[in-house]
Amino acid sequence: MPSGARMPHQGAPMGPPGPPYGGSPAVRPGLPSPVMEPSRKRPAPSQQVQQQQQQQQQQQQAVQNRARNAKRRKMADKILPQRQKRKLRLYISNTFNPARPDADDSDGSIASWELRVEGKLLDDPGKQKKKFSSFFKSLVIELDKDLYGPDNHLVEWHRTPTTQETDGFQVKRPGDVSVRCTLLLMLDYQPPQFKLDPRLARLLGIHTQTRSCIIQALWQYVKTNKLQDSHDKEYINCDKYFQQIFDCPRLKFSEIPQRLTNLLLPPDPIVINHVISVDPNDQKKTACYDIDVEVEDPLKSQMSSFLLSTANQQEIASLDNKIHETIESINQLKIQRDFMLSFSRDPKGYIQDWLKSQSRDLKLMTDVVGNPEEERRAAFYHEPWSQEAVSRYFYCKIQQRRQELEQALAVRNT
Repeated sequence: MPSGARMPHQGAPMGPPGPPYGGSPAVRPGLPSPVMEPSRKRPAPSQQVQQQQQQQQQQQQAVQNRARNAKRRKMADKILPQRQKRKLRLYISNTFNPARPDADDSDGSIASWELRVEGKLLDDPGKQKKKFSSFFKSLVIELDKDLYGPDNHLVEWHRTPTTQETDGFQVKRPGDVSVRCTLLLMLDYQPPQFKLDPRLARLLGIHTQTRSCIIQALWQYVKTNKLQDSHDKEYINCDKYFQQIFDCPRLKFSEIPQRLTNLLLPPDPIVINHVISVDPNDQKKTACYDIDVEVEDPLKSQMSSFLLSTANQQEIASLDNKIHETIESINQLKIQRDFMLSFSRDPKGYIQDWLKSQSRDLKLMTDVVGNPEEERRAAFYHEPWSQEAVSRYFYCKIQQRRQELEQALAVRNT
């Protein structure tokens, strides 16, 4: 069989060569299809225009991807820091003013005590110190009901839109005996937090948390226990615990926020029991308590004003671009370093692999199919496929000759 002949795939219908086999270079049966590395692939002359268009499209796509990734990085860089927990130290003290018979005013002739509730934030880095009352929503001091009666035993403070913040609270009452009192302090959580129903709290392991964190914990429980319906992802198949809490065998996840309304309660107040002592030896004693409170990061206001300032937008954009260019340069240097390291570890093997790759690319670029070294030997043409290839080749030639004769006879008859 001539060396330039092409053999169709085994099992293909017999017919003239050309259209059925013109889609791609022919490959002889039993030979693997040559593969060329994409990084070394060079276009054939007839495909240069199309290849250039594809490269331009890929470059445009790469630029868009880089811009999209850069935008994501920029947005991630602009996420402001979360609230952080700090220690609020609470000071509770009292003074006692004994009765003075020679006093001119009525207040001095009656024994009285004064209770002070103050506090400050430990290690407060902020320039503007927060007032003590700004951490609380309400403060209730409950005195001994037997001593001050049902109408005068409560001292209440509740935050209102017009509340003036203060560094502490003072309560003054007449009396010459020690008084037991209870302080109830309700923290002002931002964002608001809720106490969970006992059953839901045991299930999720959460006592008091924000609504978003509670819903996230519920979703984590659903995923962990595989409660999401496999056919209808919108529904949750309740297990026995969910059925006890939500009182239904099946519910939509979008219904959970509404169903949580009856399961969320106001958070528990901080309860402090204190004794207001009239003993002169106890006048200098002060009770201290540390309370965990959440405060804004002091850098948040600075970062927010900096990011919102239009005067700094160009500077931020230029710095972002410089960062991205530096990263690209680092990546290119890393590729070069990996190349040098591979060559230094095994120069001979690296060059051999590189020559093999170039040889494969050369075969594809010159449209050389198969292995020329094997085709030079007679044993190559004694393979089982050679007889069929010869038969198909001669059949194609006969069919081609027959068509030529039929066309010639048709011309003569006309």
